Amino acid sequence: MNNTTDPPPCVNISKSFISDVLMGIYILAFVLGLIFNFLTLGPILRQVRSHNVLGVYLLNLSVSDLLYIFTMPLWIYYYYSDHEWKMGVIACQVAGFFYYSNMYLSIYLLCCISVDRCLTITFPLRSKAFRCSRNAWAISLLVATVIMILHALVLVFDNQTTPLDRYKRCYETYPMTVFVALFNLIRVGLCFVAPLLILGLCYSQIFSKVRRSTGVEQQVKRKVKLLSIGVIVIFTVCFAPYHLLLLTRSLAFYWMDEGRNCEFEEQLHFYFSCTLALSSLNCVVDPLLYVLASNGVKDEIRLCCRPDRKAARTTHHLTQQTHVRLTNVT
Repeated sequence: MNNTTDPPPCVNISKSFISDVLMGIYILAFVLGLIFNFLTLGPILRQVRSHNVLGVYLLNLSVSDLLYIFTMPLWIYYYYSDHEWKMGVIACQVAGFFYYSNMYLSIYLLCCISVDRCLTITFPLRSKAFRCSRNAWAISLLVATVIMILHALVLVFDNQTTPLDRYKRCYETYPMTVFVALFNLIRVGLCFVAPLLILGLCYSQIFSKVRRSTGVEQQVKRKVKLLSIGVIVIFTVCFAPYHLLLLTRSLAFYWMDEGRNCEFEEQLHFYFSCTLALSSLNCVVDPLLYVLASNGVKDEIRLCCRPDRKAARTTHHLTQQTHVRLTNVT
């Protein structure tokens, strides 16, 4: 295509402090996410070997986060280059694939964990047969397969199979296409609103059950509160701003003509880019959210940090069944 006949960009992304702010957020998410996920990976694997259902979901969440974290330097370099992608189309597609796959894998795995906690507390006997590590693996694999296939198809068909325009932007094409706007509305409904309703229902049931129960220990109640508050924080800080602005942009595409829509997109670009960066912080919060709320995992982390960890782990093994049982219940 002859560049002299190309229309001017709909949104003018010039060199500014925006790129520095975004780069700083991604660097913070990369460093802390890498540290926290690797720090908790060992204890999570021990939970999985103990056939702990929560451990299975945590492991899948951690693997998803790490796959995204490993592509994060590409986004850091992108913002360092002032929104100019210099690494080719394939690298852009890979980065986009892992970014969006991780976001929605995290959302649905959080749903799986919340539903599992709800069943454990509200129907402890009836859910015992269903709650096993084999079913947890099957559910996790199904969720991951569906999400990754859908995003692979979207990335293939999005923007004529190439995410880069002549301005070398990676998935920052303005204005939207009809396909992208429609897909955005669908994923806001299915991948944010629906999980949010599920989480609200689960935690209302959990709080109601715990409040009525007189035999539940304060430590157990505290864990339930930590889990619920953590989920609320993730959805409020990491996911809600992005999806609200995504919904606003998609509706504006249908309501406005191209000229007004381009002006609107330019005004919203900085804020939307910040919500994208904030959503990446979920890989920092995920390992803290559920892993540090479990006594068994905290004990394992302390064992890993002790110089006499081999002898300590032998002693710890005598009480491991008690810890596993408490973790499964809470």
